[in-house]
Parts: sequence; C-alpha cells; structure tokens
Amino acid sequence: MSAPLPLLRAPPFPWADAAVSHFAPVSPFAEHAAQVADPAALFAAVREARVGGRFWADPARLAGPAGTVLRPRSIAEIGTLRRADAVWITPATGRDWTRALAAETWRGDVDPWSVLPGAQALAAHGDDEWIVLARVLGVSVEVLSPGRFGAPDDDGAALDQVAAQALGAAIWRDPFTGGPSTMAAALELLGLWRTVLDANRPIVTACGMAWWKRKEIRHFLWHPQRPLRIVSAPARALKIARKADGGTGGAVAIWPSRVSSALIRNARAQGTALVRVEDGFVRSVGLGVDLVPPSSVVVDASGIHFDPAGPSDLETVLNTAEMPPRLLERAKTLRKTIVAAGISKYSAGTASTVPERHPGPLGDRRLILVPAQVADDMSVMAGGGELVARAGLGANLELLRRVRAAEPDAEIWFRPHPDVDAGHRKGAVPDAEVLAFADRIVRGGGMAPLLDAVDAVHVLTSLTGFEALMRGREVICHGAPFYAGWGLTRDLGEVPARRIRRLTLDALVAGVLILYPRYLDPVTGLPCPPEVLVGRMASASAANRLGWIAPLRRWQGKLMSAFR
Repeated sequence: MSAPLPLLRAPPFPWADAAVSHFAPVSPFAEHAAQVADPAALFAAVREARVGGRFWADPARLAGPAGTVLRPRSIAEIGTLRRADAVWITPATGRDWTRALAAETWRGDVDPWSVLPGAQALAAHGDDEWIVLARVLGVSVEVLSPGRFGAPDDDGAALDQVAAQALGAAIWRDPFTGGPSTMAAALELLGLWRTVLDANRPIVTACGMAWWKRKEIRHFLWHPQRPLRIVSAPARALKIARKADGGTGGAVAIWPSRVSSALIRNARAQGTALVRVEDGFVRSVGLGVDLVPPSSVVVDASGIHFDPAGPSDLETVLNTAEMPPRLLERAKTLRKTIVAAGISKYSAGTASTVPERHPGPLGDRRLILVPAQVADDMSVMAGGGELVARAGLGANLELLRRVRAAEPDAEIWFRPHPDVDAGHRKGAVPDAEVLAFADRIVRGGGMAPLLDAVDAVHVLTSLTGFEALMRGREVICHGAPFYAGWGLTRDLGEVPARRIRRLTLDALVAGVLILYPRYLDPVTGLPCPPEVLVGRMASASAANRLGWIAPLRRWQGKLMSAFR
C-alpha cells in the first residue's frame, strides 16, 4: 500500500520531479515541536500561501460563501448527511451523482481554497485532508468517522493539534537541488507556484511565440487542468479563446513584437483578453538574438512594462504593493548577489577588461556610459518620447549628441547594442559619427564591469539604467523606461503622472525582480524564485539547450551586415 500524501505537496509538473515533501508517519505532537513550535503561526503561513491539498484543482465558483460543506464518501450517505444551506463536494462526478443531488449545490474535485474560506462548518470523515485545511481557516468541523485527521468526539483544540501535526509530518525536499529543505521554504515555494498557476488558469492559447522558445513558454504558462495550445495563426488563437470553457472564453498569450495590430483589434472586438509575454530582466546567459531561450519572462495581463502610454502590472506593483521588511531585505540580498556576480540581463561574470579613463588637464573627468539600443525595439518606439519622434531610427546618435551637450566636460563611452553589432537588428551608427560626440566606443565583454567603472549612465529606455541603479550609479533618463518616475532617476523624458509613489532602491528591486517577473530553473525547468536562476547563472550552470545554434547565428549576422 502506498504511503499517504503529504498535506503540503507540489502540483504534478510533468517534466520534472517537483516534490517538496515526502510523507513521514504522524507521531505524537511533542515529537514535532521543533517543526511546529507555533501552530498558530504555521496556520497563518498556510493561509497566506493558500496551499495544501489539491490547490491547483478547478475553483468551485460558488455564488457566495458556503454554509455547511458536506464531503460524502458515497451516494449512499446523502440521505443521512443532508443539512440546510449545504454545499456538497463529492469524490466523483457523473450521472448517478447528478441524479442524487439534483436539487442541491454540489461540485466534484475542486480546489479546497475556493470552498472553505468563509464556510460555517465542514462535515467530513476523519481521513479527509479537508479537515486540516478547515481548521487552518478556523472553520468548525464535524468528524463523521475516525481517521488520520480526527475522530467524532474531537473538539476544536484536539483537531487543531492533529492539523498542525499532520502539516509537519513530512520530510522536506528542495526540488532544485534534490537536497533537504525546510517547511518554511516549502511553503514559500508552494505559494509562488500557486500564484503562477492562478495567473495561468485563464490562458488557453498562445500566439506569436518563436519556435525556439516554445518549450520554455509551455513551462512558464503551464497549468495542470488546462494544456496550453500554441498556434501560429491569429484567427485560430482567437477562435480557441472564444470557445474555451464552454463558450465563456479564455485569454490569449501574445509576444507583442510578433503579433499584428489586427489581432489586438479583433481580440478587443470579440472581448478576448490578451496577456502579453516578454523577456524578463535577468533573462539568460546568452542573447535572445542567438536563440538562447529565456529563463525569465514577464506575463502582464493589463499592459506591458515598456509602454508608458498605459498602465501595466509592473506599474501597479510599484504603485501599490506592500513592501514588508522581509521582502525588502530579500531584495537587498538579491541585489548584492547580482552585483557581486556581475550578472546583467544576458550575462554573468566580472572578468571583462575595462578600458582606462582618459584623464583631463585637472585629473579624471566624470565618466559617462551611453548604451545604444535596437532602433526599432518596441521599448524604444513606445518609451522614447520626443527624442524618437524627432530622430526616428537615428535615436542612438541623437541621444549621444544630447549627452555631449549636457555633459561637455565629461568623458563619454558609447556601448553599441550587441544585437546591432552582430548584424541582426537596426540601429548601427558609423564609428566616425559616434566619435564626433563620444571619447570611446566600448565593444565586447560584460555590461556589469562597465557599470562598475563609470560615474553615471544616460539612457533612452535601456535596461542598463536599472542595472546601473542597482550598482549605485547616477541614471539620467531621456525617455520613459519602467524604472523612471519613482524618485531614483533624473528624468528628462515625459514620465506618466500615474507613477505617484516614491521608492527606495530595494523597493524598486523587489517589484522589478521579485514580484513582477517569472523565472525557470534552467536545470529542472521548474518555476523558481529569482535566487535560483541567479545562483545558476553565477555558477555557470545555466546551460543553453540550443547552444549549437549560436555559431550559426553569428555567421548569419556577419552576412547580413555585409549586405547592408
């Protein structure tokens, strides 16, 4: 006979062993004192994470809070279990249950957290794990028969003791290393997975996803109750979304730069929600242009972070999210780890050689870095404001000209964008034109060592500005990037008036790197917190599964540059 399942367990990710716990026999409560020294605190942590049992099952979608929740084992029990104002949660569905409960409110296998909060009571057999979750939520329990989680004569205090004991009765495992873990770490990870799965549930199809990143997209947007369909034709995506959930509809995930404005118009016309997916801010070791799949994305249901024309989920997070001390301390530690390891969006390491400064007649001059961007990148077109409107595809040179005008005595280093230098994207500026305003062109090597060397960074919308903030550098924004307008940058572009909150650096890092993006562990493929990906990047274990393509892409870029 197989061992009982732990109460705190992982969703059934099909591509990796995600187990965070293995069942350990329940022993007297005193023996678990080290794990469950404070049952009230444990219950509060479980309530906050909303995990335990099959939390990934379909929601019950009740019209209001349940009265008494009834959990029969069989149809034969229905006659003896009837209560006024009851909701029946049955072990199965089908014609017999439908006939027996024709006049009742009932559901089959559903997420217990969609039923128990706000319920008045639960009636269940003693081997039913819903008893534990009910006591975690403070719901009165009537035990129908003795079992692992209670007996008919047990009062609330006795059931609470058994519930705490049962929650702690596990051997905890870190799914990213396979090594030992703790109940607190397991709860935090399960809470993360719950958040991701809840956001994924409405997404029924995806469109505009490049072939070489589809495996990762399936992992980012996976839900056990609903397989994701990735299609190429926008009309097909909209049809799938329209027919989803029996005609009530679902959402379409899109990659903004790879879908047409017609899809967006048609989705709006039929009332289909669009969820925008884009690269995250600590993405991978290697460039997307070299077909390195992302280990981080953002999934935004209200807009997208790089477009200041409208709100985004990130803007909402930065404006409204609670930032408790524990989160800020976590953000501080993450920031320091990233800086120490030399991690930027596409790379890690601090070994790159940085050029020497050119001293002026009075010694070292103020050293400015100007990072170029892809000229037709969506963040440039959306957030470049007046500068892009005036200069168009010549925005990089115009930015450089403005920096020289603003900092006439500074030493200016210009950093070409690697995708442009590789010949894959637009925005190249002849070196002679660059050197009319800049003192040096800096190619190759990582971005992190450059940021450690300079005094300030002038940007249009480049992520380099955020990376510079993390390293304590002054950042001057000529456009409206997502990190502008929160009191940490000097803003020369037009920043949305919606950004009303003043943030500390660690609050910005918490929102941008912890609360907003999603991460995949490049080893297991499991959704993970940022610390796991950063650790993999720092230890050079974030391998590219499509590494054979990068040399071909580099040759392709050289040929494209030659033709241009």
